[in-house]
Amino acid sequence: MNTAELRQKDETALLAEVKSLQKAHFNLRMQKATQQLNNSATLGETRRAIARAKTILAQKRAAAQQGAKP
Repeated sequence: MNTAELRQKDETALLAEVKSLQKAHFNLRMQKATQQLNNSATLGETRRAIARAKTILAQKRAAAQQGAKP
């Protein structure tokens, strides 16, 4: 999912996205531990996707706080 799609989501949808990405990352780590993972690059991709979603979530929260303060 690219940043444009993530920016269109609201805060609860972003939290759900982060949670699902973390679950996927956990499953990939378990596959790596049991030597069932074919493409180890997917670990890095999911880790970066989690960071991207968390960054956009933090930006939305900061913008909401800026809007609330006079």
